[in-house]
Amino acid sequence: FGIGNLPTGDKDPFALRRHALGVIRMLVEKDLPLDMPAVVDQAAQAFGALLPDAARSNEQLLQFFYERVNGYLREHGASAQEADAVIAARPMWGEFPKALDAVRAFATLPEAPALAAANKRIGNILKKAGDAEAVVDAHVSELLLQEPAEKDLYAAMQRIVPRADAQFEAGDYTASLQTLAALRAPVDAFFDGVMVNAEQMELRLNRQGLLKTLHQAMNRVADLSRLAA
Repeated sequence: FGIGNLPTGDKDPFALRRHALGVIRMLVEKDLPLDMPAVVDQAAQAFGALLPDAARSNEQLLQFFYERVNGYLREHGASAQEADAVIAARPMWGEFPKALDAVRAFATLPEAPALAAANKRIGNILKKAGDAEAVVDAHVSELLLQEPAEKDLYAAMQRIVPRADAQFEAGDYTASLQTLAALRAPVDAFFDGVMVNAEQMELRLNRQGLLKTLHQAMNRVADLSRLAA
């Protein structure tokens, strides 16, 4: 990859696809706690000036690996949406099986479709807000919460998110997502009763900050928006 000899079409003279699958299997099946982007970066540094554009070739190589990871997960029973959701969260690769199990369990919950759709909507709101007002800060001032629905959502997050975070940190991804499912009703009520892009800048930024905090909490295991129909 560093010298531009990438596989093309059905041509792979250096068997890079097979070698990549070997790397993936070692990391996933042996649950090795290695950060693949960092590994690729360190490997590139060892070649120094021999690589004409290390940043570009590193990105190409990582993309190549993630395409192989997607295929690996699909071969092990993941749907396209499930594989995309898990990969998008960029976990340690040894975490893929556990994250995939959690996503599958979450998808069976009655709250899942609404929360996945809300997650996608939040992502779009934050993307547009970032274009207009720089990066949205995941910060909420309780004093600026005015509407009952935004107060209720904030209160629900204060109760639920710490528990979901603790379950995530303990490695129980399935329980973490199932705990977050309890946010469905206050999230629905928020979108029914609150104008996110309020005319007052401080209210708008606070509501965007509330959604950014929620977005980060919901997407630790997987990018749930990828499960939206």
